[in-house]
Amino acid sequence: MRHLISIDDLTDDQLRHIVERGVGFATGRNGAARPLAGQVVGVYFRRTSTRTRTAFSSGAMRLGAHLIAYGPDDLQTNTGETTQDTGKVFALMLDALVARTADDPAEMRGWADQDRMSVINAMSSDEHPTQALADLVTLQRRFGAVDGLRVLYVGEGNNTATALALALARFSDVELEFRTPPGYGLPEELLGRAAERARRTGSSVTERHDMDEGTAKGFDVVYTTRWQTTGTSKPDPDWRRIFQPFQVTERLWEGNPEAVFMHDLPAHRGEEVTAEVLDGPASIAFEQAAGKLHSAMAVLEWCRAG
Repeated sequence: MRHLISIDDLTDDQLRHIVERGVGFATGRNGAARPLAGQVVGVYFRRTSTRTRTAFSSGAMRLGAHLIAYGPDDLQTNTGETTQDTGKVFALMLDALVARTADDPAEMRGWADQDRMSVINAMSSDEHPTQALADLVTLQRRFGAVDGLRVLYVGEGNNTATALALALARFSDVELEFRTPPGYGLPEELLGRAAERARRTGSSVTERHDMDEGTAKGFDVVYTTRWQTTGTSKPDPDWRRIFQPFQVTERLWEGNPEAVFMHDLPAHRGEEVTAEVLDGPASIAFEQAAGKLHSAMAVLEWCRAG
């Protein structure tokens, strides 16, 4: 019985194991085993979700588990029950809980303070670890290895960016560069932590706050996310003007002609990315979305049967 609330909960070997198992599920190499047969997985989403909720629901059933789904208005927390008490009840009846709160992950840590039920973070306010695992599975399949890749992330330093920094820093000879709008970068402490870990693996994690396309060259991957992340708002009413130079357009491919384009979806064409890029030949965004199913299966297997 294991939990996955942050990428930091995984050792380097565990991270690579989950990625390899995700690739195995994608290619059919893992066979048709049902290691979660007889187990019950709860899926609790307070925030909207298409890919992550579907991936974990479908993945749990494919692995043989039974499923109980909860929406934001289904629990007695709406009538005053504490989330701590709710978590205790979950742990008495479920084998695993996949939760998206978009709030402080301390709540999930509280739910994980027991030895019966696995807790999986399907997105909190500061990190989206299962998104990073889906990204790694996609990269491993596309390039044959994550080590040695050059990745350019363009946009807000949100919870997807946080997880990506923590994950890619574990691989060797990776160059991860963030181009974030001024005032909307990654948390300083986290960026420093990821950069320090990257130095241990011969990699680099850097950030700058301009979008000089002439200096963005030679990358294997261009990655963006939508500007308005689920459950968040911008303190600056003029934020769209600040973000506009960070739109991903076809011009980026002048310096990165072989790069693939990734997006965690949902996408807003004409905002963070143009339709020509998202729907163009370089885009693997929907292949990346499919990777959510395979990585979800690998996470569930690791937490409950690995």
